[in-house]
Amino acid sequence: MSDDDDLFGGTGETRTRLPEGDGADGYGSARRSGRSAGRSPSRSVVTVIGVVVLLIAAIAFANRDDSSSDGGDDGGGGGGSKAAPTAPTGEKPVSGKAGGIPSGYAKSQQGVESATANYAVALGSADMFNKARRHAIVDTVYTPTVASERKPALDKVYAGESFLARIGLNKDGSAPNGTTFVSRIIPVGTKVTKFGGGSATVEIWYSSLFGLAGENTENPVSESWFTNTYEMRWVGGDWKVADFKQKDGPVPVGRDQRASTADDMAKAVEEFGGFTYAR
Repeated sequence: MSDDDDLFGGTGETRTRLPEGDGADGYGSARRSGRSAGRSPSRSVVTVIGVVVLLIAAIAFANRDDSSSDGGDDGGGGGGSKAAPTAPTGEKPVSGKAGGIPSGYAKSQQGVESATANYAVALGSADMFNKARRHAIVDTVYTPTVASERKPALDKVYAGESFLARIGLNKDGSAPNGTTFVSRIIPVGTKVTKFGGGSATVEIWYSSLFGLAGENTENPVSESWFTNTYEMRWVGGDWKVADFKQKDGPVPVGRDQRASTADDMAKAVEEFGGFTYAR
C-alpha cells in the first residue's frame, strides 16, 4: 500500500478521482479510465444516472421520518391537519456556519447524521483542490488533533503535479481551458449504527460525480457509488470526524439513457448548486 493509499483511506476523501490502472493513486479502481466522446453505450448509461440519483435523494430526504422530530407544528396552517407525507421532518436546520460549512448540530442521532452528510459533501467537493478552502474544510469537519495531523499530508497530495496530471488538471489545480472541473458527492441516505457517550458511528450511502466536462477530455465526468463509515466525536459543542473508512456500492442498475454532451454537462454544473444541507 502506498503513502497516498494510507492517507486517503483515513481522511474522509473519496477514492473516485483517478483513472483505473494507476495502482498507487490512493483512490482504488472505482473509476474506469477516461474515454473520449465516443464512449460505449454502457458508459453513457453510467454517466447520466446521476440525474436519477438526485431525484431519489430528494425523495428520500423529503419522506424520511424520525422519532425525534418536533411535533409542535402540524404543517396545516393552524387547521389541525397532519403534515403531508412529503413535508420536511425533524429538527430545524442549523443556523451557524464554520469555514462555509453548516455547523452547530444537535447532540442527537439526527444531528450526527446531518453533520456526517454535510461533511462528506464538503470533503468530496472541488474546493478541496484549493489550499485555502481545503484548510478551512479540514479545520471545520475534523477533530482538532486529526486536522493538524492531516493538513500537511493533504497539501502534499493535492499539490502533487503527477496527481493533478492524472486527473487532467493544471499544475495549479485549475481546469484546462474549455473544461469544467466536477467533483461532487450526492448523499442518498445515512444510518447510525452506534450512538452514545459523545461518539457515534454513521454510515452514508452516496453517489460521486467526478471528472472534466469538455470536448475531447480524457477524463469525462463519471459516477461511482460508495458507502462511507465515519467515526464521529462530540468536540467543542459540535460533531467532528475522528476516523473514516470506505467500501464500494451498493451500485444500482443503470438506466438506458443517452449521455449528455460536454456543453450540457458543464452548463448543468454551473447552473445547479451543489448539496449544502441535510434535513
